Parts: sequence; C-alpha cells; structure tokens
Amino acid sequence: MRYWDPSALVPLIVSQPDSHLVREWLAEDDQIVTWVWTGTEIVSAIERLTREGKISRQQRRAALEEFGDLSNQWDEVTDAVAVRARALGVLARHPVRAADAGQLAAAMLIQEQLTFPLSFMCLDRRLALAAEREGLRIPTEID
Repeated sequence: MRYWDPSALVPLIVSQPDSHLVREWLAEDDQIVTWVWTGTEIVSAIERLTREGKISRQQRRAALEEFGDLSNQWDEVTDAVAVRARALGVLARHPVRAADAGQLAAAMLIQEQLTFPLSFMCLDRRLALAAEREGLRIPTEID
C-alpha cells in the first residue's frame, strides 16, 4: 500500500513527462490510498489543462472517464477532522499550501495505523521533502 498525492495521480490520467514513472510505481504496488479531496484536485487539474489549451475537449472527456475508473479503485481517507488537526501542524512546520498539507496529513493519519513505513507517492519536490521530514518514505526519483 502506498499513499498517492494528486501530483502523482494526474500523470496516470493525462499524458505528461512523468507518466511512465508513475505507471512503474503503480505496477510495483497497485493499492492506492489517498485523501477524499484528491478527486477535486484531479478534476481541477484536468479542467485547468483544458482551459490552458494543453489538452483538447476530447482529451478532457477521456481524462475524466479515466479519472472515474481510477477513483473507483482507490481507498480514501475520509476523516476530515483528524486530517485538519494534523494539517495545521504540517502548515506550522513546512512551507506547503493548504491542500498539500491536507494530503500530507491524510498520509500521516494512515501511517499512524501501520507497523511499516508508508510510501508517499508524489512528484512535488517541496511536498515530498515535507513528507520525508514527517517520517514517510518518498520515491528515490524525487531526491
């Protein structure tokens, strides 16, 4: 099991330079855990790419369909109160945005329930560094 941040999930849905890398990560372990807000962040990314002309309307439709298929396969952290409590501490300790703090806090909540180190799959270097400082494993490609 690995925790997946939207920065690593979007390239599974929309072709990007790091798509091959995240597909390799998924092939190694296909159990995805993420935060309940992740779907909103992914749809936001798809719509932004469409508005910016980086993907066509047809690619948008395909991406939204792919998102639906993928999201039906993952598990979500839904305890918003527990995530918020941890996110406030994350914001005090690390230079990350609110949504990123929520993602990291959700992963920390999962980590507290495990007896093994949780991997935090992320392509955002700043967020990955914060995750590592919080005791989570990050992909070696992010170092």
